[in-house]
Amino acid sequence: MTIVDNDSFLEGDFVVYPTHGVGKVASIERQRIAGYELELFVITFDRDRMTLRVPVPKARLSGLRKLSSPTVMESALEKLRGRAKVKRAMWSRRAQEYEAKINSGDPVSIAEVVRDLHRNANQPDQSYSERQIYEAALERLASELAAVEAILPEQATQKLEKLLDAA
Repeated sequence: MTIVDNDSFLEGDFVVYPTHGVGKVASIERQRIAGYELELFVITFDRDRMTLRVPVPKARLSGLRKLSSPTVMESALEKLRGRAKVKRAMWSRRAQEYEAKINSGDPVSIAEVVRDLHRNANQPDQSYSERQIYEAALERLASELAAVEAILPEQATQKLEKLLDAA
């Protein structure tokens, strides 16, 4: 995962915050907090109706990054075409690993989760928690794909599901 210089985020840029996904830099503002003057990136996440303020000096440490390049997104889509790798570990351990991959913000890791938890019509049903993790990963990957390709999130989701069903 590549992290860019903090100065390169501008108002209106789409960015990825690892634990929340794709957001938009609404503004860069100065605020006085606990007696200190801080410069903050104000990032809005429309889907979650959430606003996040990240101190400019801490942006790199927090994992805030620009959208993935088309090349990185293609690598993620390539992962979806591969065979699912189902580990024999207990579900609780696998669930933790999947959550960590989703929260890493890395589209290739998120694609691995989507691929591993995707179920075709001829496969057994998923448990509730498997379905929740799958949907979270799919939504996170689709939102970045939509932003990178400038398409609607629904179109990105359809594109991902088409790739998964063809694999």
